Amino acid sequence: MLNTNDILETISMIEQEHLDIRTVTIGISLLDCIDPDIHAACNKIYDKICRVAEHHVSVCTGIEKEYGIPIIHKRLSVTPIAMLAAACPKSDPVLFAHTLERAAQAVGVNFIGGYSALVQKGFAPGDLALIRSIPQALAETEHICSSVNIGSTRAGINMDAVALMGRIVRETAERTADRDCIGAAKLVVFCNAVEDNPFMAGAFHGTGEADCAVNVGVSGPGVVRAALAKVPDADIGEVAELIKRTAFKITRVGQLVANEASKRLNIPFGIVDLSLAPTPAVGDSVAHILEEMGLEQCGACGTTAALAMLNDAVKKGGVMASNNVGGLSGAFIPVTEDAGMIDAARSDCLRLEKLEAMTAVCSVGLDMINLPGDTPAEVISALIADEAAIGMVNSKTTAVRVIPAIGHKAGDELNFGGLLGGGPVMQINTASPAKFISRGGRLPAPLQSLKN
Repeated sequence: MLNTNDILETISMIEQEHLDIRTVTIGISLLDCIDPDIHAACNKIYDKICRVAEHHVSVCTGIEKEYGIPIIHKRLSVTPIAMLAAACPKSDPVLFAHTLERAAQAVGVNFIGGYSALVQKGFAPGDLALIRSIPQALAETEHICSSVNIGSTRAGINMDAVALMGRIVRETAERTADRDCIGAAKLVVFCNAVEDNPFMAGAFHGTGEADCAVNVGVSGPGVVRAALAKVPDADIGEVAELIKRTAFKITRVGQLVANEASKRLNIPFGIVDLSLAPTPAVGDSVAHILEEMGLEQCGACGTTAALAMLNDAVKKGGVMASNNVGGLSGAFIPVTEDAGMIDAARSDCLRLEKLEAMTAVCSVGLDMINLPGDTPAEVISALIADEAAIGMVNSKTTAVRVIPAIGHKAGDELNFGGLLGGGPVMQINTASPAKFISRGGRLPAPLQSLKN
């Protein structure tokens, strides 16, 4: 039987507490589009994306109207394009980016991810060409997102790729300096990237996935904060239990949307990613959850412990609500996308060093952080190496998505608009790691990689 209180509670979550489905992402394999003639490959890519995703936006809009659940973004992810570029080594990979852009516009999605390369253990044919083309590709497109996986617990860290990506991130920002360096906001560098992530900028359709799949990402920081506000004197154990129950309810909404989208699109259901993904809107902030727990402001001592508990409770509650939990799942801390973190960064309570500590216990990593425009490429590379080391040693996904704010200094502001938000340029330690980064080679995998 339907429980009236549960129905009313869900309505309140949607109308007052910013509960939404952050994205319904269709993953599409492009392996059957590989062709040594890049123009033939591009034609196959365009045709397949348009065929598979033709009704994506209209189906999601129909679900929104029928169930009253906001679906903020409709997205696509595709096979890492470096794999297709390997078949046509003398051609310019940017042609693939332009094709993906045309397809994204044709089907009406917000973003398409997969302009990507997986180089954790070395560079295969196509990888270097694609990576070097990223700045141009992101400067010349609007809907394309790019990612590069430079390390894993099993492989270690490809330090040659780390050094290269520091330069690529900076060049991408430079090429879009007239647009608040937004190109770098659509580029992420991973360690332990997952194959079924529906969130941008890191989404790609892994080679172990089915030909197509529907992946859903839910979001509900405002719901969790509202629940905690009702128990101001609860102990930590009770707080964790309340978060678990709330995450269960949030994930059930995601499961409903995922099943409906799968059925209506006639595409297999992949996973629900139960991440708490914030937005710049006030009331939809992970930082505000931590402050509701009792911190004066996000970044204070105790922030890492509070985030660890939040992340764990979200995962425990979510896995009880769906047999298909995947993606990243947990709590995101993208600075420019979270109103509470923007405020904490502006007041200098939240600093880069504290953010790095928080990434050891959250779902992603150093995400959407504006750096001074004169930050050297080798410093960005070293930041990537630090974050990859946390992921590698702890057998978790970590990532770096930073925006060198060309022409700006610490304290200035960038504004990207939409879900990407905006916020202050944060200070970074620029003591030179150049010699360390220039050594190259591969940072060996840790002992815990030997799990066979």
